[in-house]
Amino acid sequence: MKVIALLLPILIFAGPAASADKPPDFDLKTADRFAKLALACVHKEYPNKISHFLNSDADVAPPRKLTPAFYGCYDWHSSVHGHWLLVRLVRMFPNADFVPPAREALRQSLTADDVAQEAAYLRAPGRSSFERPYGLAWLLQLASELREWDDPQAKEMAANIRPLEDAAIERLSSWLPKLSNPVRIGEHDQSAFALALMLDYARSTQHQEFADLVTSKARQFYLNDKNCPLAYEPSGEDFLSPCLGEADLMRRVLPVPEFSTWLRAFLPQIPTTGDGSWLQPVVSPDPSDPKLAHLDGLNLSRAWMLEGVSSVLSKDDKRLLAIDFAAEAHKDAGLAAVTGEHYEGGHWLGSFAVYLVTRRGISSHASNAGKQ
Repeated sequence: MKVIALLLPILIFAGPAASADKPPDFDLKTADRFAKLALACVHKEYPNKISHFLNSDADVAPPRKLTPAFYGCYDWHSSVHGHWLLVRLVRMFPNADFVPPAREALRQSLTADDVAQEAAYLRAPGRSSFERPYGLAWLLQLASELREWDDPQAKEMAANIRPLEDAAIERLSSWLPKLSNPVRIGEHDQSAFALALMLDYARSTQHQEFADLVTSKARQFYLNDKNCPLAYEPSGEDFLSPCLGEADLMRRVLPVPEFSTWLRAFLPQIPTTGDGSWLQPVVSPDPSDPKLAHLDGLNLSRAWMLEGVSSVLSKDDKRLLAIDFAAEAHKDAGLAAVTGEHYEGGHWLGSFAVYLVTRRGISSHASNAGKQ
């Protein structure tokens, strides 16, 4: 850990107040490496793991025909956040060498015709649960990233993606009122992580009705939770922490004093002594296995969730040191695993790394409700 920690000054973000329009304080070579991971997969059709409901023989087709905008990167949701990665890094490093091929890849994918076909696919019979909630939440992140980017191409792509964005909002707005209980797992169906991305989108785009719906469900699901069983984590294929994902959501929902009190009851395991051993990074037993590679992503998502929690606590909170120690250890381990050596991890870990090092979830529109 100490050796990797020496690299952190070039990898961590300058601070919550920095703008996405200004390059973050991490090395341009690192940004280039992450961009190349996405460029290598956004139009790579195979191998492909599709989640596809067939209504008839007419629905038998290759991925590029079914979902022509997001057919690469092994699966639909990874393609979506691979495109998000490119938008985010082009915004931050507008003069980097990877910008021309990234812009061309985005132009090729996000055409009005292809996105319209994506929207029609989403609305087809039998597909009410398609990529719900994880992939749809990432789609909203892509939409808000495009909207926030003051650039002619971005404005065109934001307009092109609007029909699919609207279809996702309709789907989620119909589903959330019917979801009677939260989904507390460490994979795609986890409700806490998706609600956090949805809330960030709603605040970024000033979609108050959607923000109210998400906030209401978060309070319904999690406000009375106590003693989260952190010792039971992780499950063998987790890439999200059920406990930390919930905490990272609720720091967006509750005013700061209320969140601090809620966190004390929810995660009493957090030491007040500065002990950093309370939550240890994990190791993937086989990074070439698509499911077992999830654990590499867990380190990255734990790191950004811990940083999110830390960002809203008062400076004199005695839990901060232990939280920050754990965040740094997980960041070290997670970033070290983003090598691209195995496609099973390379097609998605870059997006998680960029979300972490650019502090996407910690910004003015994503901040805790009590600070707005």
